[in-house]
Amino acid sequence: MTWIKRNLFFVGGAAIALILLVGASFYTWSGYSHNDKALEDITAKYAELKRLYGQKPNPGNDKINNIKAAREQAIELQATFTLMAKLFERIPGIPDSGTNVSVEAFTTGLAQTIARLSREATNSSVNLPPKFNFSFEQPSRAMKFPPGSLPPLAVQLGEVKTLCDVLIAAKVNSIEGLQRERVSPDDNSGPQTDYLDLHTTTNELALMAPYQITFRCFTPELALVLCGFAASPHGLVVKSINVEPAAAQPVAEATAPPPVYYMPAPVTPAPFTGGRPGEGGGAAQRFRDRYGLGPGKGFPPPAATPVAPVFVPAPAPGAGALKTVLNENQLKVTILVQVVKLLPVK
Repeated sequence: MTWIKRNLFFVGGAAIALILLVGASFYTWSGYSHNDKALEDITAKYAELKRLYGQKPNPGNDKINNIKAAREQAIELQATFTLMAKLFERIPGIPDSGTNVSVEAFTTGLAQTIARLSREATNSSVNLPPKFNFSFEQPSRAMKFPPGSLPPLAVQLGEVKTLCDVLIAAKVNSIEGLQRERVSPDDNSGPQTDYLDLHTTTNELALMAPYQITFRCFTPELALVLCGFAASPHGLVVKSINVEPAAAQPVAEATAPPPVYYMPAPVTPAPFTGGRPGEGGGAAQRFRDRYGLGPGKGFPPPAATPVAPVFVPAPAPGAGALKTVLNENQLKVTILVQVVKLLPVK
């Protein structure tokens, strides 16, 4: 203890040095651990960078900056989406009240839409089935609707009107059926001919609602229908089409007409006035004989020569007639259309 007292400053300095040495050792050990962890991170990032450079496309090099090019392409793609959105305008519902659709507004809009489509079809000579409600038979007679069913029904009503407007504008011969997706529990009890077993599909950009229409027309009207769907600003996409000859009335086979017999008119002789040849003749009789006026007075009438009937064959079927180059027949068309509805932009 005496030595410590005499060397107190030395002992204190040694203790402080020892503490500093222990701290330095701990710091050095911690640094080595940190360096090892940093080395592992650098090695992993280098491996990831090497993997990216091995892909096609890759980030690029000092001459080609693919990352910058990708960002520029993303801006161009967004501008293309904005331009394409103009070709997929939203079809307004009937009524167009969003999720707030009342029973009175929907029933009124449904009755007015069916009446309007029926009137326009009649004015355009488009035949409809009796009491045709354009696939809304069940909603047209319902007094109550399940909760949450009115908004999708209003959307479908607007889409059905848009599809029928194209058919009526093309003046097809008749609309035989229209089917839509079931969106209400009451649809399960409606006429099965009004509904499809298909459902709305979706992707990252849009919803696609299916509709199937059956109608009769000729090829010019079918072309107008397809052009109407293609030119619509609402995104009506034809997914499939089935065309077959429509059932027609049987036509009797053409048969050759029977031969026709013509009977020449018989020659009526001049009346006999009696007498013998040479009597009462003279210049007057010679005049009659010269111009075929028949015997005069005192000459007997010539005997009538029997005439046989003349057979005139009937012309062969199609002889001399124009050949049929194009025989246009009525078609029965079943077409599946998807209404594309863009999702809100994120």
